[in-house]
Amino acid sequence: MDEATGMVAIYTTFSTESDARKIGSELVEEKLAACVNIFPGMLSIYRWQGAVEQGTEAAMLVKTRKDLAEQVLAALAARHPYSVPALMVFEPQQVAASYLEWLCSETAAQS
Repeated sequence: MDEATGMVAIYTTFSTESDARKIGSELVEEKLAACVNIFPGMLSIYRWQGAVEQGTEAAMLVKTRKDLAEQVLAALAARHPYSVPALMVFEPQQVAASYLEWLCSETAAQS
């Protein structure tokens, strides 16, 4: 595998688990992601429009190929219910070869 087909993990949050499930399922069905992990019940404390807010959210980790990252970010931005969604890409230093091979086989070939 070359550097372009490495793995990235994209982090985002949703106000509801159902929104995360819906969008996560779409990403996997469209082969933009090999796997999506959803962590419901996360407490978030943040500043929004000048006030400190608190609320529960569902965090989502999207596992995909490095060469699909921009496409996944665009899909998330287009579907996300937040006006300013957290969209962050993390690149692991190491990924088990067997996991990377599986991830690449479960995602769409870049055209």
